[in-house]
Amino acid sequence: MPVENNFQHDELSRKNPGDRVSVIEMTPVAKAESPAWYEAMAHWGGMVVEAGVRAIVFLHGSLHGTDVFGTQRLDEAGGLKRGYSRGISGLDALLSLMREGENGIPALPENRRPPFVNDEATQAWLDTEVGDAGNFTNDYVALARRALNRKGGRPLHCSRWVWRSEHHHLGRAVAAVELLDSLQSFCERHHIGSGDRILIQAHGQGGLVLALVSNLLCPSSITGRPRLFGIVADYAVRSQRPQLATMVERLTRLLDRGAVLNGALLDVVTLGTPVRYGWDPSGIGKLLHIVNHRHLRTDGKRWLAKMELPQITIEMPIAWGGDYVQELAVAGSDAVPITEEAKEANRAVWELVEPYDGFERWLECARRAVRCPSEGLCLLVDYKDCTGSPNVRDHYYGHAVYTRREAMLFNTAEIVRRLYGAPAELGASLAERP
Repeated sequence: MPVENNFQHDELSRKNPGDRVSVIEMTPVAKAESPAWYEAMAHWGGMVVEAGVRAIVFLHGSLHGTDVFGTQRLDEAGGLKRGYSRGISGLDALLSLMREGENGIPALPENRRPPFVNDEATQAWLDTEVGDAGNFTNDYVALARRALNRKGGRPLHCSRWVWRSEHHHLGRAVAAVELLDSLQSFCERHHIGSGDRILIQAHGQGGLVLALVSNLLCPSSITGRPRLFGIVADYAVRSQRPQLATMVERLTRLLDRGAVLNGALLDVVTLGTPVRYGWDPSGIGKLLHIVNHRHLRTDGKRWLAKMELPQITIEMPIAWGGDYVQELAVAGSDAVPITEEAKEANRAVWELVEPYDGFERWLECARRAVRCPSEGLCLLVDYKDCTGSPNVRDHYYGHAVYTRREAMLFNTAEIVRRLYGAPAELGASLAERP
């Protein structure tokens, strides 16, 4: 996408990304919390600090209690209720498999649903109910903090941020405002500013929140920013959320002065984020997309997922081809807001960020099988999480593996190598020691 992207949707190009993409397999690493593991993590932590990173933020929502495939909008658009197969073999079975309540992802106790709050009680509750499946637990973040800072020196802050998990345009726009405001407060509190970097690892649709943030941070006066802020501010007033309106006012002033985040840069890593919103590379620092991917195509296009019906319905329950949430939660899918005020505001954001809609649009985007956005580096990783198990909680359709503790060292090594230029040979020797 171009500089001054102005909230355009990704072009979903099927062309070879060239040097921007790498296809690898998850390699054996030292056992978590072994002496060799701590040594390797400390090495990568030192490299991150040397690159000017002051903090790592682990951003995620919840798979449970949410319409993770966005079938509510497909249903609303006529795709599910009418068995809208368009004569495509296997499509009805796929849609049924995606549908909330039928996809094997259990509801949360007491039927708790978004919006979720980023507080200690919510974090502890998610850890108990969900574990480390698509969820950066408190234990995970604490372990990362200890291991990355093992060499001492300048401390590397590690924290966790649970976004609202409202899988629709308004929910992601509100989350972008809340996240940017929270990061601003963090920079002020810890005296982070010009010359410093913040690394955000964003799981799933949390990466779409960061795509919106990248557009908001564009240094030019783009037309979409006041428009998006206006929609969110109006929604805040109508829904009686004065704190959200205050956030919009504060960020508007800071962006107008070029003072947001005190001049610090955001480096972003997305983990299993669907290709939807376009990124503005001028608004952030470094950008890397990591996707759980297994090459099943017969045409040699290793950078594309496989989207063939009816085979995909057979492969999907055991995550045969990698991350199916990343592949299928594309334009046209979404959860549906509850209130009339939210529905109206969602429609306004929708017109800005994803103007085309409908069941046919979703089908078109899904069948393009695009793994890599148009901006940033892309790392397609076979995480070896396909064990043949039909139990969804073992893999969550390939979407859970990124946040597992066993993947922490591998992910950290690849992120540092690709964003901050660490020597591959040294990293390999450290990571693979028993």
